[in-house]
Amino acid sequence: MTAKLTVQESMQLLGEQAKHAAGIMRMADTNAKDATLRRAAALLCRDKNEIIAANALDMQAGREAGLDAAMLDRLELTSARIESMALGLEQIAQLSDPVGEISDLVFRPSGIQVGHMRVPLGVIGIIYESRPNVTADAAALCLKSGNAVILRGGSEAIHSNRAIAACLRRALLDSHLPQDAVQLVDSTDRALVGELVRADKYVDVIIPRGGKSLIERIASEARVPVIKHLDGICHVYVDRAADLEMAKTIAVNAKMQRTGVCNAMETLLVHAAVAEEFVPALVAALSAAGATVRGCARSCVLVPGMQAATDADWDTEYLDAIVSLRVVDDLDAAIEHIADHSSAHTESIVTADYAAGLRFLREVDSSSVMWNASTRFADGFEYGLGAEIGISTDRLHVRGPVGLEGLTTQKWIVLGHGEVRS
Repeated sequence: MTAKLTVQESMQLLGEQAKHAAGIMRMADTNAKDATLRRAAALLCRDKNEIIAANALDMQAGREAGLDAAMLDRLELTSARIESMALGLEQIAQLSDPVGEISDLVFRPSGIQVGHMRVPLGVIGIIYESRPNVTADAAALCLKSGNAVILRGGSEAIHSNRAIAACLRRALLDSHLPQDAVQLVDSTDRALVGELVRADKYVDVIIPRGGKSLIERIASEARVPVIKHLDGICHVYVDRAADLEMAKTIAVNAKMQRTGVCNAMETLLVHAAVAEEFVPALVAALSAAGATVRGCARSCVLVPGMQAATDADWDTEYLDAIVSLRVVDDLDAAIEHIADHSSAHTESIVTADYAAGLRFLREVDSSSVMWNASTRFADGFEYGLGAEIGISTDRLHVRGPVGLEGLTTQKWIVLGHGEVRS
């Protein structure tokens, strides 16, 4: 009888296997990686009933554990959702492969050529909650970018994640690539999360996907670099030179097109010069769309009976049909408010003033800054990345939506013709 591995031994085994697989994946050609993704898509569709049966075990356990309706909805896998996962793998297979790209080649006075080559990061650890589709999406992006991945999903989705990961591993085997390029942490022991984020001998980067408490824990415990964002406190600023109809449309879309996402607007700032005309109309439009507006003292004067905002509102990510509204004196005040309260995710200015728009783009220090557009566009697909593994509000090594290129890095390359240094 084989002795049960300790948490440390389990992590060491996963890490060693991932490190070995990453060395092979680094050299894998695009055709082999794409064949793997297409094969995995076919297997997901073929094994749809088995995946749904596994998901039913998670759904039953979730109901018994008292998971709320929103969590159960994120957890559930239907035939249509599995087909959508498969389509996602097919789409990633169609994306351009960034690995091996050579750029910025220049001749130096010595005669050598110096440039960059894009290479995989290595071993990526993904820690996520509830959504089993992340198992397929995250693994596919890691594989296409030539990496190996260790997946640690939430305990509430363990059966679903096992079934999906099995399809990915089988596809790797069928394509003559190492199965251990995709490994699922097959234990619900929370101690393994701590081991994974400290496994700097084996893991090159950690990407958490989940609630703020999960990400905060990982950021505080990790010895491995983390690609993350904590909050999405996004702003729209309506300038004195704004087209007010455009501003109203953008604000309603940024808040209400989908409220529970990180790129939804949480705070609306309005220049005092247009506030008297714009604020009542804007509050009426937001209210008609189902939003609750919490206003500063100046905006409450313009809309009697509006709920007053508190200091805490300016620092709150609602993820709900709630928006805070503040009247500001000018562009400087808007930029200052954003600097004080933003989570550095996404901000937008609505203005026809070229100088004001350019100042906003230059001076606002967030991962995405927009001019005359809804914050809801801060998304990998909308940016032309094809897909994303998450959003980063860090400054290193990638910022904003993280696609295939964000899962790679660059190394210097030198091409010589026998030159020696004198």
